[in-house]
Amino acid sequence: MTETTDRDTAPATAPGRAADRGPGRAAGPGRTPGRPRSERAEKAIIEATLDLLGAESGVDGVSIEAVAARAGVGKTTIYRRWPNKEALIVGALAEAKPPLPEPAGESVRADLVALASALAADRRAKYGRCFWNVVGSAEKYPGLYARYQQDVIEPRREIIRGVLRRGVESGELRADLEFEVAVAMLVGPFSVKTPRNRLPAGYPEAVVDTLLRGVSAG
Repeated sequence: MTETTDRDTAPATAPGRAADRGPGRAAGPGRTPGRPRSERAEKAIIEATLDLLGAESGVDGVSIEAVAARAGVGKTTIYRRWPNKEALIVGALAEAKPPLPEPAGESVRADLVALASALAADRRAKYGRCFWNVVGSAEKYPGLYARYQQDVIEPRREIIRGVLRRGVESGELRADLEFEVAVAMLVGPFSVKTPRNRLPAGYPEAVVDTLLRGVSAG
């Protein structure tokens, strides 16, 4: 089964998303004050996509037509920014789950606690079900899932790897540390599908301290 249909793929002549990010987005004469029209449209499209993606039908319920109707825009407005349904969903997920904050670099523990706290905050985000629906559709939509991993998840994990590399270089962590295992150990406790407000107080610190007892240098 294909991941996109003809109706969700832009015509070959559709301009790319970059065309909407230039000076033309600024408010022109006669515009009312506030967010430029293209930015308002983009925000409405993102929200509509996430609302549909988080519904019971998940990925199957997202189409360019449905998003356009919900956002109150024309399909060409969507195609100017995203060429197809897959790109639209990944773009919306990237807006809902931006990269983790760059750690301050004070110590491995402080940096990992900051990242773990950000992961815990993710669980309380409005659109958590969207991500589970994409993960749950990985077999049916493998290309979408792969792009989600590459564009949304991988940049976040690379920030964690950066902290671990600095810890090895500073001697805070063992030189033979398996980075991917350590990343999985940090992320895993926040990836379990449980009610989003069930984490106890101090949980991020407990996760980090448990991890560090297994990988600290001494």
